[in-house]
Amino acid sequence: MTSMFETVLGDDFTRLHPMLQKRFGVSLESGYAAVGTGMMSRIRRGPWWTVPFLWIGWFRNILTPDVGNNVPFRIENYPYRDPFGRETVTFVREYTVRAKPTRFDATMTLNTAGDRIIDYLGTHQHLAVDLDLTVTDDGSLNLKSDAQRFYEGPIAFRFPMLFSGRADLTESFDDETDEFVIALKIHNRTFGFLFGYAGRFMCEFPAATDAPERLKPVRHERRE
Repeated sequence: MTSMFETVLGDDFTRLHPMLQKRFGVSLESGYAAVGTGMMSRIRRGPWWTVPFLWIGWFRNILTPDVGNNVPFRIENYPYRDPFGRETVTFVREYTVRAKPTRFDATMTLNTAGDRIIDYLGTHQHLAVDLDLTVTDDGSLNLKSDAQRFYEGPIAFRFPMLFSGRADLTESFDDETDEFVIALKIHNRTFGFLFGYAGRFMCEFPAATDAPERLKPVRHERRE
């Protein structure tokens, strides 16, 4: 039962904490999803001039302008096969800062070569982001974003990093509390810190071989 994370990490996958192996083992073959609920101890953003960029991303569920402490959130990872036949896993997060939750949409799939995960961001998969994965000495998973490409109809170009940021995310497991621990920071190489959060959550693993339609993007992008 090989997930896309196991495919990319190879033997290093077994170095992950067993609960991280289960969470990132979601696949059509494994037949289950991972649904987490918990609390973000802090959601923060960069200086005032980052707010317009965050609001632009908000319209397509790519970024959130919301900030806060002790914010309830939910993350849903479901496997499904997209219209192009690619196995895909949802990484949809909802943050309850206001009456209507803020949502961040991401779907992940293997590239054609099968050696890298592509993270499609937003309701229309406008951004395709390459991910670099590393297992740390303590069995945590570190994920860093790399090259980004923008797609909309006939328009396609490598997104200039001057106007974007690189994500650095670490996920671990706390054996004492039986919680997953997550921390994200997004930096721009010129302008510094843009956005970040830190939190904890617990996970359930319901049987699943498809994702609910509400979690799937409005449009799927074929281009990698």
